[in-house]
Amino acid sequence: MIIYNVTVSIDYDVAEEWKSWMRTKHIPDVMNTGKFIDCRFSRILAEEDGGEAYSIQYLCKSQEAFDEYQRDHALALQNEHTQRYSGKFGAFRTLMEVVDHFTHEG
Repeated sequence: MIIYNVTVSIDYDVAEEWKSWMRTKHIPDVMNTGKFIDCRFSRILAEEDGGEAYSIQYLCKSQEAFDEYQRDHALALQNEHTQRYSGKFGAFRTLMEVVDHFTHEG
């Protein structure tokens, strides 16, 4: 399994609108590419100068599926985000491979 993590710092003045847009437009558009099987949208619990920080983690079955996403979809989706929130956010991306997965039911 592959986790594609996008960390975003978004300015306070657009944060509420951005969260709504992420939930109703951007994340569904990414999921509708058919390359990801799960997504977690989380607020980072750390103080951020002038904004709020979020992590969006997309779970992908394989490196091949992620590569297809990058080749066929990523640029257009990232450009849409950049055009809408230019100057109001910072972002970085991390690609991780799941080595083990542990759960606890108690």
